[in-house]
Amino acid sequence: MPTSPFQVAIVGRPNVGKSALFNRLAGRRIAIVHDMPGVTRDRIAAPCTMTETPCELIDTGGICAFDKDGFSDQVTMEARIAMDSADAIVFVVDARAGINPIDQEVAGLLRKAKPNVILVMNKADSADHDITVNDFASLGFGLGLPTSAEHGRGMTELVDAIDTELSQLEAREQEDIDEVELASGLKIAVVGKPNAGKSSLINAILKDERTIVSEIAGTTRDAVDIPYVWGKEQHNLIDTAGLRKRSSMEDSVEVFSAMRSERSIRRADICLLVIDLAAGVASQDRKIARMIQDEKKPCLIIANKFDLYHPDGQKGARVAQAEEHLRKELFFLSYAPFVCVSAMKGHAIQHIFKTISRIRENAQEVIGTGPLNRMLQDAFIKNPPPEHKRHRKRLKLFYATTAVNDRYQAIPVPEYVLFVNDKHFVVESFSNYLTNVIQDKHPTDGLPIPLSFRSRSKKDRIDRGKV
Repeated sequence: MPTSPFQVAIVGRPNVGKSALFNRLAGRRIAIVHDMPGVTRDRIAAPCTMTETPCELIDTGGICAFDKDGFSDQVTMEARIAMDSADAIVFVVDARAGINPIDQEVAGLLRKAKPNVILVMNKADSADHDITVNDFASLGFGLGLPTSAEHGRGMTELVDAIDTELSQLEAREQEDIDEVELASGLKIAVVGKPNAGKSSLINAILKDERTIVSEIAGTTRDAVDIPYVWGKEQHNLIDTAGLRKRSSMEDSVEVFSAMRSERSIRRADICLLVIDLAAGVASQDRKIARMIQDEKKPCLIIANKFDLYHPDGQKGARVAQAEEHLRKELFFLSYAPFVCVSAMKGHAIQHIFKTISRIRENAQEVIGTGPLNRMLQDAFIKNPPPEHKRHRKRLKLFYATTAVNDRYQAIPVPEYVLFVNDKHFVVESFSNYLTNVIQDKHPTDGLPIPLSFRSRSKKDRIDRGKV
């Protein structure tokens, strides 16, 4: 089987149920489903779980959409790109509404497409809607298949039709890269506030207009997974919706998009935090950075729009000034290195994956138990913890160890477990001090340093001494 599966594009006018059909065939809710026309704008890809022949589904924005935001031309372009790259096309219409003038425009577009077209009359929730089947035959793609993505009606027939189309296709010629078995790479979440340049960055990485780029904030609404091969590994770029304050969100779709972005951070192996350097770090940037820190995720800061940041100055001075600004505003994310890029111009993009590789290598260098205990004991001696105000006692360290959380596989993040007399004696300033000591003595750019304090009773210490 080729490493790249067949591709099946799902196209049609807005609000005919393309995303619902996409979710049904993918076996999980990936694309946002909403009654508002034009919710899907970018191409969203996911493997189909229902066909016998392995294939990738591509959900597209509504073709010929009349969008108040002015995205109709770009959405149509996205659908055209999907059609050009697809091996089969599922053309979705609304069985309840009947033929729409836009359906006829889409049909005219599809008749010029190279792949075979499967006509699907969606929202045919019962046999009563099947009487409209003959009406759609005038579109030129046969009688078509009545389905209901919402209720699962007609899915078997649709899956069979897709399998039939794909089985008749000849195997693609394998390119040089297909001759090498690609290892599974990283899940890389690209996060940031709206209009920071996330989609432009992904386009620059892919060297492809895969995602829609616009000056209008909030263009990307879904968390879009995009495969990308680098270093003989297939990575997964997760393009997320820009996170804004909940009070600034315009509708339920945008709130749901923000929830998707937050989940993307949790499932990522590493986060690329995109900052609009020309505008400077904003409160929302700090909020997103806190989310990354709270999830204990490896992180790389992408200082985007560097070409607009003090453009008349010397590069070295500009970089130093950018570093001072980022470290001051994102001081709690001090473990994260940064790279200055211009996504729109494609400048310095190559440094991103080189830095990710360095972060990954750092993760393999875990501190041994002996060196860790000596390091921390010295830190306690040089700067003793403050006395607890109520109990009049100080924090005491018995021993420490390093654990690697099972959640982190691609980039393991070590957790430093400190067994102490009473974890309630820990104050934030002293915890930060120990973190800085570890970072200074064992620098691991890009990796957080999570400390976990655990109380150990006198009886536990005696039992441990007997072992």
